[in-house]
This record gives sequence, C-alpha cells and structure tokens, in this order.
Amino acid sequence: MPTVCSNCGGTDIEHDHARGDSVCTNCGSVLEDNIIVSEVSFQEQSTGASSVVGQFVSSEGGSFRSGSSLQGSNLHHGLGKDSRDVTLQQAKRRLNALGSMLKLGQYCIDTAFNFFKLALQQNLTRGRKSSVIDTACLYLVCRSEGTPHLLLDFSDVLQINVYALGRAYLKLADKLHINPPAIDPCLYIHRFAHKLELGKATHEVSMTAMRLVARMKRDWIHHGRRPAGLCGAALLVAARMHNFNRTVKDVAKVVRLSEGTIRKRLGDFKDTASSQLTIEEFLKIDLDQEHDPPCFLESKRKKLKQDGVDDSEALPSAAEQPAKD
Repeated sequence: MPTVCSNCGGTDIEHDHARGDSVCTNCGSVLEDNIIVSEVSFQEQSTGASSVVGQFVSSEGGSFRSGSSLQGSNLHHGLGKDSRDVTLQQAKRRLNALGSMLKLGQYCIDTAFNFFKLALQQNLTRGRKSSVIDTACLYLVCRSEGTPHLLLDFSDVLQINVYALGRAYLKLADKLHINPPAIDPCLYIHRFAHKLELGKATHEVSMTAMRLVARMKRDWIHHGRRPAGLCGAALLVAARMHNFNRTVKDVAKVVRLSEGTIRKRLGDFKDTASSQLTIEEFLKIDLDQEHDPPCFLESKRKKLKQDGVDDSEALPSAAEQPAKD
C-alpha cells in the first residue's frame, strides 16, 4: 500500500479495507482501488446468517463467490470450495489411480497434475472427457521423462480409442508450447524382449537388438517411423542371430504392429551396408559409413521408374553406398 501521495507528496493516506481503496486526505486523490487484502470480513444478513465481504482469491487462481453464506455445513468447513477446486481434487484422484495402474512414480503423477492445471487455465478440458485429458497429461510426462510407456498402454487400461488419445495429447502439447523429445526405440527393447520368452538369453538378445537399433538410427531408418516397428525388426534379427526361431507373426503380436510394417523395416535394414556383414563382423565392427534415408532412395527409385531406367543398375548396392562424414 502507498505511504506517500504521488500527486501532492502528502503522507496522510487513508486505507479503507472494506472498499479496498487508498485515498490521500490532503488532495483527495485515489491512489489505489480494488486492493486484495488478506483479512476476511463478515457481515450479518437479515436472516441472521453470516456472509463473506468481498471475494476470496486462492493461490491456485480459484475464487469463492462474493457474499457466500457460511451458515450450516459451510460454517463447519470454513470457506466453501468453488467448482474449480473440486475439479482439481477429482483430477488428482484420477491421475493417482491411473498412474498406479501404469506403475508411474509420484514425481510423474505430480508433474501431470501441474499439466492438468495448465490445461484447465487454457480451457482445454471443455468438451473433452476427463479420462482423455488425464491420459494426455500423463503421456506428456512419459514422453518428457523418457519412460517406456506407449499410448497403447493407456488405451488398454481406459478402453479408449488410441487415436482420440493421440489427438488430445498433440493438442495439449501444442497449446502448452511443449516440444517433447523424439522417442528412443531402445526404451522398449527389454520390455518387448521379455514377452518373446527367450529365457536366460533375454539380456543377450536385448543387447544385440539395441546395437541393431543404434545402427538403424545411424542409417536414418528411425526418422518418421514408429519406435515399435524398429524394435520389432531389431528383435527378430537379434533372436535369429542367437538361434531362436521367432517368426514375423510372433514379433508383430508382441509389438502390436502389422506384419507388413515389420517386413518393411527389415527391408530398410537390408538395403544398408551393415546387413552385408556376418554375425561376428556386426558384433565387432562399427562402420563409419552412413546409408541414405529410405525415403530418399524410394524417391530416386520412383524417378528412375518414371524415366524407364532400371533402378537395380542405376542405384548403388548397399556395399557400394558412398560414405558420409
């Protein structure tokens, strides 16, 4: 509150907490109005009930209705809660329950709750199911923190269409101006490897698959591709390298993608120079050579096909690909 008048320089300032203003008694200038004060004042109504004078503003941005009655149960609990506080409490309960089902830590759940409060301030909750917004907040945390959770996991638990969840997640990330990092396929290797029932060799197969994924990333195969597809192709190759007879169908069931997607990723890896190495060479040698992105090669093949040129002769083979710095 001001102690000196900015108009006349006087120090005789009258503060009226009931009206919420400060007035200089010397020149009559109103120095402040609509002041938010920490005191709570009450007034008695004609019915004998007490009501709050002014409006309470909480630290979360919520408020209580001006003049709300404190008679009965509200008097027992103090100030009554507005709908926003109730919404936040219900959201916290739902996020805790959903986070527990997906085995998420308390830190992730608390961060998701903060995202929910931001979504509430941006009016992103209007017209959307609460479970969809909860999932978007939790999945945004999973992407930001790098946890091995897929959007399909949330879809299975809540029995909600995965595309509806994806749209809500993208909308939330866009409105909050959050750009989560790209998913590292290596996060899901151990999870999928355990489902393939590889026994004691699970760790060895997982490490080989992670080496394959790292090679695919270096050869630009992971750009614009689902991480589950790369994991499926890498696990299939790694399992066969360790003498496990796993089919494309077996892997497709585990990563929950079509067999065609797995075969497509295998085809992309087949075009690289690393696919020409033997098992012993692949496990020991790290090629400096990088392969052209699959989409770039596909574009060149289409252009050559339109020109009537045989792409097998015009395009270099995997072993003849030029090295890149």
